[in-house]
Amino acid sequence: MAEHRITQLDSGLRIVTEDMPSVRSAALGFFVATGSRGEAPAEAGLSHFLEHLLFRGTERYASAQIDQLFDGMGAELNAGTDKESTTVYARMLDQHLPAAFDVMADMVWRPAFTDVDPEREVVLEEIAMYEDDPQDTVFDVLGEAVFGEHPLGRPIIGRAPVIRDTPVEQIAEYHSRRYVPGQVVIAAAGSVDHDAIVALAERTLRNGAAGDPVAAPQPAPSELVPAIRFQRKDTEQCHVCLGGVGLPRGDERRFAARVLDAIFGGLSSSRLFQAVREERGLAYSVYSFAGQYTDTGQIGLYVGTRPDNLRDAMKVVSAELGRLRETPATEEELVRARENVKARVVLGMESTGARMHRLGGSLLFDLPLLDTDEVMARIDAVTLDDLRALTDELWAPGALSAAGIGPDEDAFRAAVDDIADAVPA
Repeated sequence: MAEHRITQLDSGLRIVTEDMPSVRSAALGFFVATGSRGEAPAEAGLSHFLEHLLFRGTERYASAQIDQLFDGMGAELNAGTDKESTTVYARMLDQHLPAAFDVMADMVWRPAFTDVDPEREVVLEEIAMYEDDPQDTVFDVLGEAVFGEHPLGRPIIGRAPVIRDTPVEQIAEYHSRRYVPGQVVIAAAGSVDHDAIVALAERTLRNGAAGDPVAAPQPAPSELVPAIRFQRKDTEQCHVCLGGVGLPRGDERRFAARVLDAIFGGLSSSRLFQAVREERGLAYSVYSFAGQYTDTGQIGLYVGTRPDNLRDAMKVVSAELGRLRETPATEEELVRARENVKARVVLGMESTGARMHRLGGSLLFDLPLLDTDEVMARIDAVTLDDLRALTDELWAPGALSAAGIGPDEDAFRAAVDDIADAVPA
């Protein structure tokens, strides 16, 4: 069985690895505790923009050189920003890990902030493309409905005026405050040597300095009032989300929540998918979802349907919400969902990339690093009573917000009115 090892340097930088002797590849990631949640309104989008700028070159490597080096290694280099973190990660043959580490560390610690203006245009194009896609942006509309003015309610991608107008000096200062060793975890999985990676980290660490601690993000609101939000857009479909507050990352009930999500809308055999799509043909895409943050979370469901089907689709959703509250699961559904969730965990853990992300994310947010058998045992322990208690809390009548994008707000509100026990008036 693969075992993880953890080392914390004097600077506060933490390194976690898991050796998988049966593979010849490695996955490496730098996890930084900064995301859209930590941004002031005038900084909205800087975490995402900064992620882009890391690829524009460093003091030692030009942007084209980074591309050429990773192409020459046959390696995959990527990055992502979410509400609470930014990650730079790669997969490569084990023999290339030291070279990949050297380049990635330089990107994280020493970006040159050259060619900033061309990358502004890239991100502005990305924002424009994103805002043109209602199937994506409806989730941000829901976030605003659930969390209001709190930073968790803002889009990760940012706002165009911030990206366009923030000077380079301010971006560099933002980097110097956020990308400090005490806020970074380096994770690796696959054919890796822990001591060798620690040595690489010590050699490439920026100045060996700990940096100033980053201010804690604004706490999640203790009380939230459900709301309805709508954006009018000339689309062929209406895109609708219902959702509310979910569980934090470390909540022990997160295993039960995954099982409940699978039963309700997360699988092709789930209640929502079968009732809305398969039995009545009222939508092509319909599913439930859940996300976790440090001190809160979000649950929801999505339906994309033609305007003439919207009201009928939402009546079916209303019926399924009622059935969920009355009977969260049958014994057969519970068994099927538990086995599905366990399989996804085990299959994911056979990937070096998935293991690396699990290690880095868990350590960054101070979550226990459970092995596969422990996770499976937690899933097997989920009971019907656990699901019933979660349903009463997460999907309670009147606790859900509603978000919509489409051509007709009156039609959207009429459809939402059909589930008046689920969303505010």
